[in-house]
Formats: sequence, structure tokens, C-alpha cells
Amino acid sequence: MTKKTATVLNDSIATETLKPLFQPQPMKHAAAMLLNWAIILGAIYLCTVYFHPIVYFLAVVVIGARMHALAILMHDATHYRFLKNRKWNDLITDFTTMYPLFTSIEQYRQNHLRHHKHLNTEHDPDWVSKLGVEEFRFPKTRGEFLWIIFSYLILYRGVKDAIWFLKRFQLKDKKQPPKTFREKLPKLMFYVVLFSALTALGGWKYYALFWVVPYFSTFFMFQYIRSVAEHFGELEHDHELTSSRTVKATAIEQFFLAPHNVGYHLEHHLYPGVPFYNLPALHNLLMQNPGYRQKAHITQGYWKGLMKELGA
Repeated sequence: MTKKTATVLNDSIATETLKPLFQPQPMKHAAAMLLNWAIILGAIYLCTVYFHPIVYFLAVVVIGARMHALAILMHDATHYRFLKNRKWNDLITDFTTMYPLFTSIEQYRQNHLRHHKHLNTEHDPDWVSKLGVEEFRFPKTRGEFLWIIFSYLILYRGVKDAIWFLKRFQLKDKKQPPKTFREKLPKLMFYVVLFSALTALGGWKYYALFWVVPYFSTFFMFQYIRSVAEHFGELEHDHELTSSRTVKATAIEQFFLAPHNVGYHLEHHLYPGVPFYNLPALHNLLMQNPGYRQKAHITQGYWKGLMKELGA
């Protein structure tokens, strides 16, 4: 947040009201993590018991949505909003989220913090990587946008995104020394144990059906929709309050598109130290400020509001 924006907003909110919103509550984070995994396992179980193409499709959608939800929790951990002990914050997040998604929180963090520091500029790696790419050019017709969504469901665009995603997060920070074998060991152990278990239990078929397919399809589909919602389409990038979008999601949109309050993206950019479960309270506080209420880019819903702003 710029000093000017910070002064205007902070002067309108009492310190004793704002400060508690930054306090991490690890049990809330852990409970959300466990719930996501429970839904994933439940979807797999129901699909194997009542297997049918339609049931399988629904399972892929639900699993991809919960993968996306896990990634949102990882995003909170990137800002050290899970555990105060940074080592355990990262290690637990890696084993429960990032290693299953084929990367690590350290690799994501070095990219993401630059995004916050240089939002929507030539030094913002997220912005630069998407600027001029056809999928992120707007306006689009509803048909054009839905065609992109369909291309994820048939795995075509998801595979492309996965390659792009993994390449970006493999880039090393030149200021950091090479990792030692000991530092690489947890990730190596995770994959050795996982792949050994899949081989011993004959689980490769289920891994492909219920992890690889959702990963390459609906996971990246939901990632794409969220990315578009956060920084593209009818946004004015010359002001901090209009460079990011907050989307007030419906209940079903919260489950599939905006888990763990990720729709409050403008608030997150202004106060990245506030954990996900306090973002609605932060939003309500900020809305009491007339300047924020008038200028902030707030969209009512994904299907109605966002689609309209994208020209779809």
C-alpha cells in the first residue's frame, strides 16, 4: 500500500480495531485445510462407489475446486499467516498443499511478494507474464470466455498453464545460494513415499483419475477465473483502489470460485497481513470510509457482475 493510501485509510480506522485483524488463528487455518481434504476424499469415495460419467465429471469439478481452495490457504501461508514459526509454517504447507501441486511455497513466495511490491508494473512477474496474452485480453463476448473455460475442461489449456506455472516457479532467485541436499530432502521424500505407495497399492489409475485429471483441468480453470477477476477487465491501474477487484460472491461461487474469502482481493493488497478469515471484517471496516466506499472497485458476483465487466 502506498503511504498516501495508508494514511487516508488508517486515519479512519482505530488502531485497536484494526490490529486484532492481523492476528493469525492457526486452528481456523488447519480446520479449513482438513475440510478441503475431507471433501476431496469424499468426492473420490462417492465416485468410486457410484461410478458414472456424470458423477465423475462432478467429482473432477469438486476436486479441482478444493485444490484451488488449498492453494488459497497456501497463499495465506506465503504471507506467514498460518503459523508464527516460519519453518513449520512452510513445511506443513508444503506437505499438505504445495508438494501435491508439484511445487513449493518457497518458489511461490519469491514470485508472489514481487507481485505485491510492484503491482501491475513491468516489475510485477504476474502482470508481465499475462500482459498481451489472448486469454487475458478484454473485452470478450460471453461465447469467447466460455470457450476458454471449455478448453480447460478438455485439459488442453490446463496442460499449457501447468507447464507455464511450473517453469515460472522453478526460476531461482539469483541472490539466494543453491539449496543443499538437506534442504531438498523433504520434497524428495514426499515424492518417493507417494510414488512408492501408489506402486505398491496399485493406485496409479486412481491417482490419474482423481488427481492428475482435475489438476490439469478444473484446478487451472478456477485459477484462471480468479486471476482474471483479480486484475483484469474494466480496472483502472492508475490508482491503488482500482488496480485490484473485490468480488462479492454468492454462496455457490464461494465454494467453487472464491474459497476462503479470496474474492476480497483489493483488501488483501491493501493489508496483506490480514488472514483470510478476517477479510470480511476488514472489508466492512474499510467500507465505513467514504473515500474507499466511493473509489474501491467492488463487483457484485462472478456470473453477473464480473461477466458484465469483462464484456461477456
